[in-house]
This record gives sequence, structure tokens and C-alpha cells, in this order.
Amino acid sequence: SLVETDEPEVEEGEERLSKDEHPKVKEGTFQIVGTVANKNERRPTYQLKREELLERLMECDIIIYNITEDADQMDEASWVISALHAEMARFSQPKMFILISTVMTWALSKPVDADDPEIPFTEEDYRRRRAHPNFKEHINVEKLVVKMGKTVNLSLLSTCVVASGVQYGMGEQVFHFFFKTSWLGDLPKVPIFGEGTNVIPTIHINDLAGVIQNVIDHKPKPHYLVAVDDSKTTIDDIVKTIAYVVGPGKTKRVPKEDAFLTRDLRQMDIDALFVNLRIEAVYLKENFNIHWVCESGLIDNIDRVVEEYKQTRGLLPIRVCIMGPPAVGKSTVAERICKHYKLHHIRLKETITETLAHLVTHRPLVKNSESIIRMEDGETEAEDSATSSELLETLKENMDQNGGRLDDQYVIRIMRDKLKSKQCRNQGFVLDSFPKTYEQAKDLFYADDDEPEDMRSKIPPFNKKIIPEFVFSLDTSDAFLKNRVLNLPESLVEGTSYSQEQFLRRLARFRESNVEDETVLNYFEELDIHPEHIEITSSDDQQYLVVTERIIKSVGKPKNYGPTSQELEEEERRSADRRLRTEAQKRADTERRETEEAQQRAARWEEWSKCLEEVKKQEHDLLEVQSVPLRNYLMKNVMPTLTQGLIECCKTRPQDPVDFLAEYLFKSNPQVE
Repeated sequence: SLVETDEPEVEEGEERLSKDEHPKVKEGTFQIVGTVANKNERRPTYQLKREELLERLMECDIIIYNITEDADQMDEASWVISALHAEMARFSQPKMFILISTVMTWALSKPVDADDPEIPFTEEDYRRRRAHPNFKEHINVEKLVVKMGKTVNLSLLSTCVVASGVQYGMGEQVFHFFFKTSWLGDLPKVPIFGEGTNVIPTIHINDLAGVIQNVIDHKPKPHYLVAVDDSKTTIDDIVKTIAYVVGPGKTKRVPKEDAFLTRDLRQMDIDALFVNLRIEAVYLKENFNIHWVCESGLIDNIDRVVEEYKQTRGLLPIRVCIMGPPAVGKSTVAERICKHYKLHHIRLKETITETLAHLVTHRPLVKNSESIIRMEDGETEAEDSATSSELLETLKENMDQNGGRLDDQYVIRIMRDKLKSKQCRNQGFVLDSFPKTYEQAKDLFYADDDEPEDMRSKIPPFNKKIIPEFVFSLDTSDAFLKNRVLNLPESLVEGTSYSQEQFLRRLARFRESNVEDETVLNYFEELDIHPEHIEITSSDDQQYLVVTERIIKSVGKPKNYGPTSQELEEEERRSADRRLRTEAQKRADTERRETEEAQQRAARWEEWSKCLEEVKKQEHDLLEVQSVPLRNYLMKNVMPTLTQGLIECCKTRPQDPVDFLAEYLFKSNPQVE
């Protein structure tokens, strides 16, 4: 990064003003110089040739290079400090070069005291540091920056290396794999690679920014500083905390080698996860005035870090409720919405079955912060199992008393626990056909005791973490619904509530409950959540596709992780297969069409040939019939005279037989006198 003082900040795409054109600004205002190569990236990167970059650097007071994430920056940082050192004679004002490096350049340092390896390093030990093999280039750049700072006039060019702890905050950097795995909830247990006993020095990204700000303000005499928080936590503690707060609440140890098989982990990340280093930032504590965000580390500030993580990555839950009469197609639409947004499909019957199954195995369905508190207080999993067993017996007893059905209080408890589960609170859900009454809605979404209540608001209190943001009401005529149920395949109707008698009772019950003043839709209206009404006019797939697209348009873009690399590869493979199948089908269709056309041409040619033969025969027969009178006339009137003429010609043997025969016929013609 390049930072220039005493100029207003210039947004990307604005023209750079000359110094005379800049309006007056407060002293100490900074301008970040550079362009964003990728608008989705938050860090500025540079698209300048080195000659142009050097000229821009000459205008800057502070130059900052971060080599902790982008290896390409190391070569450029070395070139920049060397170029500035060579061009000091051209400086119009003092400059400061700050290199943000990493504590991985300390990874293989020998302990301060061999008898007590837990004694932490400090900045004063920087000459003893030994880098991890993959960070040798980093330590070389550090040494160059420190050397340049010691061999120049400090009034013109000062340098400082800040060895940063493993960074977290906002996007979570190295720890992102554990946050993502926990948030998605695809694995029942979050992996901990290796023993997990290594201590990782860390620092929040905002605290690191505060350190850099203090370096700029105070211009410290030491050329080498360490920037870490006060925590001395192991990777085991960090992963367990992330798993409990964000994900399933359980972890498991896996071989260290498994980290190298994980696609989401870079080599640099793996190296940082296995570092074992105790180090303290003594100089910062004694000389800098830092407004710490997470001074005590990630674990003590996990709630704040998790909230930053979700906000930075846009990981916000989407909560949808779909209401409507039975058989209108709510589940069909809900499944498509869940597939598009990667949400959880919440249905009453399936949720109750799932809860009973969890209770049978003595596993609490929901892991939340209360579970962590109980464990910290010393309560055992045996107590959780006992509680689960008691609840299971209560539910079974209630179902026996009600003919297999549960009272509303237990239904509400089960559904509320489901909506408060980690997966539903992370990704969101589509609530299908529940609640069914106004009272159920009030009991399901009531506000927790710890939620602040706005006394001035006329809106009834409700739980903002589980209340649906979008409510859609599908509706159609009773005749349409009856016809749709009658046309359902028998295999789908058998054993369900879609038999004729049950369906008619359910439909009548739904219509009765929705003519009252207090309906579920009215409850949402009272909370300023306005349901969108959608009329169903057809039961074909095209109709539900249109409904799904309408809902997607109302809800907006997904707010979760996109497809994983494996899913992308699988989708690419499926697309390639579909493309090959489509092309093969097209070729087969073309060949079939050509074959059919050839057969049709052959058939038409054969038919035409037959017709032609028939026409020729008919013409021949007609000519034969028409020639009979002419033949009779010739035989009677012409042939006798002609025969006699030929006999005479043979007897006479004239010199010109033709002329003789013509003359004979003319003379012998009875019509010529």
C-alpha cells in the first residue's frame, strides 16, 4: 500500500488532482494510492510499471508493503526500499517505509531459555529469530529493510518492520477453513489437524491497523517490532471455540497430513496452523496508545469476530415462511427455494421425527452458548443425556395420551429449538405450512428474555433471530385443490393425509381458521412483515417454476457461500455429460431424420414408378381400343389395292419402284375417276 499525507482521499476512478487543485483538508489526512485490480478485493493492488510506481512513491510520505499474504509483493518491496535508498537525494520531504511481515520468520527460533521453553520472545530477540523453511524470502526482505533503515539519514528515510501475528477478523484469513466448515455444518465434527497443542500468536486485523497507525504517528526508534495480542491459545482451543459458537459444537483430531489434502487450505495457511511460538509485543504495550479491538485474543472476543465474519462475507440467514391450503404445492415450491438458496426445509412431521431420533440417541438437538456455559461450569454430558431421556419419556407419554399427536406446547418447543439450531441460524430456513394458528405463531416467535424491548414501539415483541423475513401465501380455488388431489398418483396418496376424506377435512379446517380476525397472516402483518399473496392457476411444472422465480425475485440474491470447488467440478462434469448427451441425441435425431427421409423418398419413388407403369398400361390399352376402326378400314379399303400394287411392282420391276407404286395406287383408287 502507498499512503500519502495531507491530501484528500481519492475514490477509485476519480481523476488525480494536482497539489494546487486540492481543496484544503485537515492535517494528517491520508490518501491511499493505487487501483483495485479486482473490485471484489478489499485490498488495493497496483497496476503500474516500476518507473511509474517510483515516481508515485516520490510523492508519498509513507510507504507500506504487506508481504504476509501475497508472495509477489516480496520482490517488489525489496525493489522499492532499494530504489528509495538510491533516490534519497531527490526527496522533497522525509519518507517512512513500513514492512508488514509475519511471525513465521520466528517459527524455528531456539527458546530463550532451554530449561523453560515457555518463556516468550520479545522484539529484542529479533536477531535470534529463525524462519520457517517456506518463509526464508520473508526474513531476507525483513533484513534488507532493517539494514536500509540503519544505513541512511533517518531524517530522510526511516524504516520499520512489523512482524504480525496470524491475522484474524473480517474474513478470518488463516482460520477461514474452520469458520466455513462450522458455518456450513456439513461435517458432524470440525477437524483439528494433529495434536492441536501448538500455541499460535494472533492479532485482529483492526489491531494490526492500529499498530501501523501508531508506527506512523510515533516513528519508533527500533527498526523491528512485533504485533501480537495477549492471547497464548492453542489451535485446539481456537477450533473448539469456533465449532461451539458457529457450528456443530464437536471437534475431532485427524492426522496432520490431512491438512495437505484439504483444498481450502493453502501451504501458507498450513504452515501458520502448525506454528508453535510464544512471543510478546512488549514495545507496543509500553510505548504505543492502541485502542485494542481484541487485546485478549480471538477466543475471548469470539462473538464479535463471528459477527464480523458473517457481515464481511455476506453470510446472512434467509428466513422464509410459505403458507397456504393443503395440496396447493407449498412443499414443491419450498424444495426449489431451499435448493436455490441452500436453506433448510422445515416441516412439522419431519422435525418431530428428527427430534425423537436425536433424543433416542441421547444427543441434544441444539448446541448453543448455554451448552458451552454448562460445560464450563463442570456439568457433564451425562446430565444432558438424562435431560434428553426425561424429555423423550414426556413426549412419548403425551403422544400415547393423544393418539399419536403432540400437544401444542411440545410442538412449539420442538419447532422453536429447530429454528434456533446453528444450521438454521447460519444459513436460514424455509418454514413449510407452520404455524397454523395465530396462537401458535405468537408462541413460536415470542421474544427471548434477553432481547431488548422497544417500549415506544406498538409492534408486539418477537424473536428477531428466528422470525421469517419473507412470508408467501399460496392460494387457489377449492375446486382446483380437489381436482389436483384426485389426479395425484395412488402411490403418493397411500399412507398420507391426501385421501379424499382426510383432505376434505383438512381443507375445511384451513378455510375455517382463515376467516377469523386472528390468523397467521394477520400475525405477520402486525409485525410489519407483509405477506405476498400468489395465486396458483395450474398444477404443471411451468406454473411452479414461475412461482419460484417470483419468490426468488422478492427474496433477492443468495447470502451464503456459493458452490464449493468440488460442487463446481461436479456441476462441470454434469454439464459436460449433458452437453455430450445433447450432442449425441442431436446426431441420433439427425441420422434418424435422414434415414426416415431416405425411406420416404424411396417409398415415394416406388409409388411414383408404379403409378407411371399403370398410366402407361392405361394409355396403351386406350390406343389399342382407338386403333381397331382404323385397322378395319385399312384392311378393307387400303390393303387389297396395296397388295395388288406390290405384286405388279414385283412383276414389272420398274426402275423407280416407289414412283411406280404411287402411280399404281393413284390409278387404282376407286375415288379417282
